[in-house]
Amino acid sequence: MPLPRIEAVLFAYGEPIKAEKLAQILELPKNEIIAELTRLKKRYDNKESGIVLLELGGSYQIATKPEYAEAVKSAIDIKRQTPLSQAAMEVLAIISYNQPVSKAFIEKVRGIDSSSVVNTLCERGLVEEAGRLDLPGRPIAYRTTAHFLRCFGMKRLSDLPPLPGEEEQLSFQEET
Repeated sequence: MPLPRIEAVLFAYGEPIKAEKLAQILELPKNEIIAELTRLKKRYDNKESGIVLLELGGSYQIATKPEYAEAVKSAIDIKRQTPLSQAAMEVLAIISYNQPVSKAFIEKVRGIDSSSVVNTLCERGLVEEAGRLDLPGRPIAYRTTAHFLRCFGMKRLSDLPPLPGEEEQLSFQEET
């Protein structure tokens, strides 16, 4: 039964997607995809649900119903207002001092997977994609935004405090 698969792809994709692309992804005929999308739309329309299936010029997207917009907006605002975690501050520092950088670079510096942190910083508008690096695989490069500068009270990146020199860094070697 393709309906749950279609619904899962629409949910995960998060943006409008053409019926042709859905058909290609799910390896089903386009007319079957459209029939299932019609069925899904009716299911959301007839069911007590906070979800709706939008048709946007031949593309389809799962979205929240307009009557729940205020509740969704409040939830998103609360999420955006939560303080940045230590991991987020580390990633921001790495990006701001080395930009543009790839996730692989960030992960090499931190020694841990940082994908979700980078994605969170993008959602908050502190970091954005800056194109692709000229490296194997053409990884996405990230940079800080004007919003980052405003949030941290800077006019330009040159306002960042200088990195400590070697003599200013802590040494963890035991003295004998």
